[in-house]
Amino acid sequence: MLKAIEWKQHKLLAVDQSKLPGKIVKIQCKNPAQIVEMIRERKIQGSNAIGVLAAFAVYLGVKLPPLVKTYEKLIQQIEKICSQITKAQPTSMSIQWALDRMKRCAKSNRDHKLVTLREILLREAIAILREDEKATEAIVELGVDMIRDGDTILVFGNTGSLSSAGRGTALGMVIAAASKREDIHVLVCETRPLLLGARQAALELKQARVSFQLITDNMAAHLMKTGMIDIVVAGAERISMNGDVAAEIGTYGLAMLAYHHSISFYVAATVSNFDRNLFSGEMIPSEERKPGEILMVNGKPITLPGVKAIYPATDVTSQKYVSAIITELGIIRAPYDQNLRNLFSNLG
Repeated sequence: MLKAIEWKQHKLLAVDQSKLPGKIVKIQCKNPAQIVEMIRERKIQGSNAIGVLAAFAVYLGVKLPPLVKTYEKLIQQIEKICSQITKAQPTSMSIQWALDRMKRCAKSNRDHKLVTLREILLREAIAILREDEKATEAIVELGVDMIRDGDTILVFGNTGSLSSAGRGTALGMVIAAASKREDIHVLVCETRPLLLGARQAALELKQARVSFQLITDNMAAHLMKTGMIDIVVAGAERISMNGDVAAEIGTYGLAMLAYHHSISFYVAATVSNFDRNLFSGEMIPSEERKPGEILMVNGKPITLPGVKAIYPATDVTSQKYVSAIITELGIIRAPYDQNLRNLFSNLG
């Protein structure tokens, strides 16, 4: 299994996903500015993976010289790092969740010496990484039960081990199902414009020796109409408390198509992706990327010079189209507003 992020021998390593599938290059992350650049340039992708990196960015930022000498200055450092990372990817709730957790950790341990507090922040970042491993493992195990023998599953985007610290969410459960169910087949949307399916999901499926075929995104409707798809699975960047899901651009269209053809549409996401302060997906901030990213593929122009483009990187799928949300704490179904309130009231 190709892991997106690893903490080894006091080094934070992350796969440069912009090089995939041709080269597997691991970058040692040494400072917050480097992590911000990796997130902004989408060298690391997947909400959970970015959240873990965000936590380590806080630690790396406060341990680099020149070291501040007061708690107040340390908190200022953390706030600046958090602001920079949030701007690099405004939609991901896992980023905000991880950053808020690191800030709470710093504030609840303010009575410690700064040298000790920095080590406490490191332990908190490592804990976030380990918890993501466990959470995605739980999603994988629950998700397997949603898949039957003989199913053909349509996957979209980057939702495997390259999207988290563990086995991933939607793609992780599909790969696990392929080893436990008979005659599982996978269709992979190429996931334009960055070809996350063609470059990353396909790589993970091939490494896991799972039978799959690649399709262009605009083939999905035809294949659903002809009965070739049984289930659609996707991940999430942020989920509001009524069950609306913000995810990779194109998810919304697939969800509507699945709903129209009476095909189950499952979202797999960790609890860290839920925004408890937002009741509706209409309030989820969107990410607008550089238009140039859709004018080229692997650095080569695909249209005429001077052509203009727009690139909204995420869309929001109404809970109406979501058959179930698979989390590490259980499978959530409609009515989402009530069932999500129950879930989080139990968490406190």
